Amino acid sequence: MRKLLGTMAAVAVALGGTLAAASPAQAAPTLRFHTAFYDSPGKDTRSNKSRNAEWISLVNTGKKAVNLKGWSIKEKGGRVYTFGAVSIPAKGGKITLHTGNGTDTKKHVYWNSGNYIWNNTGDKATLRKPSKKAYDTCSWTNKKGRSKIAC
Repeated sequence: MRKLLGTMAAVAVALGGTLAAASPAQAAPTLRFHTAFYDSPGKDTRSNKSRNAEWISLVNTGKKAVNLKGWSIKEKGGRVYTFGAVSIPAKGGKITLHTGNGTDTKKHVYWNSGNYIWNNTGDKATLRKPSKKAYDTCSWTNKKGRSKIAC
């Protein structure tokens, strides 16, 4: 086995390379979209209850809490929600952004929109850093009988 490895190393060097392990695949972001519930149950009555049943959530799988102040979520049509002073805990912490009106808490924030945000027929959410650089996306198309998607 040593002789084979020595021969492989010599060939690699002769070809101008080195014998090294392959680089690991790029890891998924630790802060990312988790789920989108883009079609609230029942009729679209535009009531606050109905609008708040439409939501998108983020999960933090990292080892440190993330301060979301200045981060934003943009939908395909251009509407943007910008997070205020809220943090998402480490190791599986989640936060849910509801479409309608409400009072922000540690786990639930509200877009305070009088209209639905997410298109039932298909849409794309983009999580952006405070610099406005895209960080993660979640897209969907309408599938009969489906109203939410795991991102």
